[in-house]
Amino acid sequence: MNDLVISHGLVVNSFGSQAAHVVVNGGRVTALVDASEPVPPAERLVDAAGRVVIPGGVDAHCHVAQVTGRFRTLDDYAVTTAAALWGGTTTILDFGIPRDASETPLEAATNKLALAREARCDVALHGSVVAWDETVPAQLEELASLGIRSVKLYMTNRGTTMADDDTVLKVMREMVRLDGLTYIHAEHDAMIADCTREHADAGQIGIEHLHETRPELAEEASVREVLAMAEYTGAPAYFVHQSTPGAVDLVAEARARGLAVHSETCPHYLVLDDGVYASRFPEWFACCPPMRSRETVAALRERFAEGSVHTVSSDHSCYDLAQKRERTDDVRNMPHGLPGVETRMPVAFTALAEALGGNALAFGSPGADDGGSPAAAAGSAGAGLLERFVELFSAAPARINGLPGKGVIAPGHDADLVVFDPAESRTVDGGALHMGTDFSPFDGRELRGWPQAVVAGGRVVLDEHGFHDPGPVGRFVPRLGYREAAQQAAAQNPDGRSFAAVGVRAGGEGE
Repeated sequence: MNDLVISHGLVVNSFGSQAAHVVVNGGRVTALVDASEPVPPAERLVDAAGRVVIPGGVDAHCHVAQVTGRFRTLDDYAVTTAAALWGGTTTILDFGIPRDASETPLEAATNKLALAREARCDVALHGSVVAWDETVPAQLEELASLGIRSVKLYMTNRGTTMADDDTVLKVMREMVRLDGLTYIHAEHDAMIADCTREHADAGQIGIEHLHETRPELAEEASVREVLAMAEYTGAPAYFVHQSTPGAVDLVAEARARGLAVHSETCPHYLVLDDGVYASRFPEWFACCPPMRSRETVAALRERFAEGSVHTVSSDHSCYDLAQKRERTDDVRNMPHGLPGVETRMPVAFTALAEALGGNALAFGSPGADDGGSPAAAAGSAGAGLLERFVELFSAAPARINGLPGKGVIAPGHDADLVVFDPAESRTVDGGALHMGTDFSPFDGRELRGWPQAVVAGGRVVLDEHGFHDPGPVGRFVPRLGYREAAQQAAAQNPDGRSFAAVGVRAGGEGE
């Protein structure tokens, strides 16, 4: 008797799809059985007929219980990880960012490790360095020994989280030595400071002018500068929340030259444009970088669909409207960041489906007792949409960040699974979400790709009966080194991934 079987679903990985029964035991996938075979016996059965089964989401960019200046996000790990599960994400990566000069990088990370004991889903961490001193190399070694294999550096926010160029270069060298990955918030600080000052002098510093104070050129200039430092040091780099096609193109060109660099974008940059700052509630959209022009959004969506963007992350930051509205008169003094860990899946899926022309995607629903498999009516375009989505939502974030057992549905991998119907639409109700705040920047939008069932670590945490809080069962996931993870993936799959490689088999017996 198996622990769990998800039957008759269209199982989609980034490398292909197959109608199959997914067999789960001890928190891991133990078999994929062709859907034409009998359903293996199990203590719990989830019927996924006519629906899609994908790997649980990996959100590589979340801020939980984050302190920045006098503001603190209103969430904790219990709230944010439960919201992640509601949204089909089964692993999050948070940041240990020093709150001020009194907290070291190691202390910031270990403090987050303590808080993460309340997590409902699995958690991994990034470190962060603001200022270099002689203790930093030993701290980074200790972080690596804990399985924290990346460090975030801010190229802006002088006086709080910004690292100077000397610090960036030195940290990059350490990441090369420790087989780590450098995360980069790329905005050119001098340009932003000057532009913001000019707008303040002109009395145009309220939230309605946010997008004017942080120009696209500032982002692209910073990406260009950091790429030069990455090339000089040989350090792998990951650019967070890229909001312009120019920034994405710069990374793509560097990859073509052989640099190990990656582009991340966020759902809000794919569906919102700078017209939101002229709306009734512009404070709903206070984030950095800001929303861009409609033309820029359209071009970014093209890059997102064609494969130039490697991951989609939420950049979740849980402030509420009271905090946002304290200083809407001055963007320099208000908190920036949007709640999004719960809505990442439907916003990203909808944007990708629209960009790839997948609006007609539909799946047949065979009878519950006929033992059949779902009839995918999508054709090659629909299959490409689903596989591309899995790559962005789960597989690439897991692979790039060295998360063993994540991002793939295959025997031996963690039983983190999401069942959804690509054709189902729901309208976002910000007040009905579960992120610990009172708004969503996507409120009122009709979106596709919501999870109908979620399995995390072999536990069914979301089904037709609602959410089943598993309690503080989330694990801290130590990460592999950047190149170690790449080498392991290549060794496991020398000829490329396929369903034959992951062991889809005939026969209904459990393993």
